[in-house]
Amino acid sequence: MGEGPGTVVVVGLGNPGPRYAANRHNVGAMVLDELGDRVGGKFKAHKGLADVLEGRLGPRRAVLMKPRSFMNVSGGPVSGVAKFFKVQPADIVVLYDELDLPFGTVRLKLGGGENGHNGLRSISKSLGTKDYHRIRVGIGRPPGRMDPADYVLKDFSAIERKELPFILDRAADATEALITHGLEAAQNTFHALN
Repeated sequence: MGEGPGTVVVVGLGNPGPRYAANRHNVGAMVLDELGDRVGGKFKAHKGLADVLEGRLGPRRAVLMKPRSFMNVSGGPVSGVAKFFKVQPADIVVLYDELDLPFGTVRLKLGGGENGHNGLRSISKSLGTKDYHRIRVGIGRPPGRMDPADYVLKDFSAIERKELPFILDRAADATEALITHGLEAAQNTFHALN
């Protein structure tokens, strides 16, 4: 994370509306709901760009944010909220689904490529950098020959839904550890778990 006690913006990626709420692609927004429960309060509309909840995570003031846009154009809302709260990219944490990690795996990193994830591509373009923190929540690869684009827009299976609360809790813990202790310490803790 950036230096000092300033504000951090935590973004949970997903598509808006009840139709998409339980999709694999919305796991980032699901983690944000868990963090919102920990912070307390209600998400409120922010300039039509996003739903936000302000509070504290560890020692930092945190703005939890769910873009109101579809995933592939989430960069504008992320950039707008970051500018409004005067937050630099190094103090932005993006939670999202990762096809290339086994279901339930949680990994943290700073920067890197987008690996075909349109939400990340939009955010990188809008921020003008890839140097923001990411927390990847593994959803696994699609079975057989299913198109990955179809797979991410399907709900979690019944078996996965039984495990999901534990995974969301672990990803929320990882977010708090990143903000409180920094990237390396959080990686050492959470990468050892799975």
